[in-house]
Amino acid sequence: DGSGDYTSIQEAINQAKAFPYAKISIFIKNGIYKEKIIVHEWNSNLELIGESREKTIITFDDYFGKMGLGRNSTFYTYTLMVQADDTVLKNLTIENSSGEVGQAVALSVTSNRVAVVNCKLIGNQDTLYATGTGKQYYKNCYIEGTTDFIFGSATAFFENCQIHSKSNSYITAASTPKDARFGFVFSHCNLTAAESVSKVYLGRPWRIYAKTVFMNCSLAGHILAEGWHNWSKPEAEATCFYAEFKNSGAGAKTQSRVKWSHQLSRKEAKKYTIEHILSSTPPDSKKHWYENF
Repeated sequence: DGSGDYTSIQEAINQAKAFPYAKISIFIKNGIYKEKIIVHEWNSNLELIGESREKTIITFDDYFGKMGLGRNSTFYTYTLMVQADDTVLKNLTIENSSGEVGQAVALSVTSNRVAVVNCKLIGNQDTLYATGTGKQYYKNCYIEGTTDFIFGSATAFFENCQIHSKSNSYITAASTPKDARFGFVFSHCNLTAAESVSKVYLGRPWRIYAKTVFMNCSLAGHILAEGWHNWSKPEAEATCFYAEFKNSGAGAKTQSRVKWSHQLSRKEAKKYTIEHILSSTPPDSKKHWYENF
């Protein structure tokens, strides 16, 4: 409304100092911002903090068919793309409003040490593209979608998030690199679904070395007993790693899971702590990057 320093989020980002030594915070007032936004690689150490999660809404409506950029059009459909390291997104709703029209990304994160805290990620197919070889942390978030709505190659830790399925399909589609220790790890998350949804898989391998683990999560009855799908890639059954530990709820029927998935032992589960998964600072550091949230 003109009462702030800038009238668009992108304008504020563009005016931020490149590669700053100290954190730069951009406070975003309540409102609907119809923008396609990039946090560029040089805009590192940046915080985008909304006034409130429900009322600070960033929205756009690009989708695969609209882009017309060939077979890789999906990657251009983002509403918000983070290319910079050490980025924080907090108290925001990030939405792809194009509807059920195929692939349409709301949030794309390609960088390292990115924290997404108390945010709503709204979309259908391909809502969250968590990718690259960096570490990403999603805490207290609501993430919804239809098919493969959390996908990509990142090492990502999801803590205390609600993962909401809007159709009978697949939640995750990891493309974890072969040499990565971890892929997607969900800890103490709540898996819910729309009323008509009853047949959802926890994941399928976008690439054959996919790694996805659900631990101490509540799985509602929409999760299929077999749990996981091979995406018509029998060879992926030997190379991907799908596992669970101490999940609860009607969808946690571990005795019926596909034979090539895993139930972690107590000893194995100890490796899946936030420190093991997200640490990227020296062991003698006083505080890890993810401990600020």
